[in-house]
Amino acid sequence: MRLTDCFSAIVLVVLAFGLSSRVRADKAEPEIPAASDSTAPVATPATDAASQPAVAAVAADESIAAGAGAATVAASASGSAATTAGSVASAGFADADRLVVHKSKRRLELLKAGAVVAEYPIRLGLNPAGHKLHEGDFRTPEGHYYLSRRNPRSEFFLSIGVSYPNDADRRRARGNGKKPGGSIMIHGLPNVPRKPADYYAHNDWTDGCIAVSNSDMVDIWLRTKVGLPIEIRP
Repeated sequence: MRLTDCFSAIVLVVLAFGLSSRVRADKAEPEIPAASDSTAPVATPATDAASQPAVAAVAADESIAAGAGAATVAASASGSAATTAGSVASAGFADADRLVVHKSKRRLELLKAGAVVAEYPIRLGLNPAGHKLHEGDFRTPEGHYYLSRRNPRSEFFLSIGVSYPNDADRRRARGNGKKPGGSIMIHGLPNVPRKPADYYAHNDWTDGCIAVSNSDMVDIWLRTKVGLPIEIRP
């Protein structure tokens, strides 16, 4: 073979090897597209949107310990705020460890470590003077009791039970041949009002319960719990 023929063969082999390497490199390292000036929106998984109502419902249920709906609470509270005096509270949002009702002053106080942290105007039974003696006397009891239960679905806007009657109340009523009565509550306005708003705001109208505005009832509900002592003074 001539020298020129050998040289040509070597050149062809080198060129073939280089072309093969280039093809392999192109396959192994695909071209990266150029960056765009605009950023494409990131799709939100459908499950996130679907789960939001459930998360909101759980949060609402936890916000008021026994589970009154937050939307109902907010709507009723804002609606009643314009027609009632509202609560007078200290700075911050302290839970209460005791309640005191002053019947003659028409005032309910929440206390923490002996200090008043909030107070609210109240309305009492249709016959407010004196201690409750028997069923149907329309009086609000007086004495030392405790918060006995919570009902977010009563016929009034939230209700918290008071532990009347106690043993002394039962003995007194039996001695008079009467039943002591019961179902004494702290509660908001009727869910189905039968009177104008001004009537409930300025008159004693309950069967013996302690009534407050709906917005104040939300505050009391959030600051108290079952078992707290309540003193009802004349």
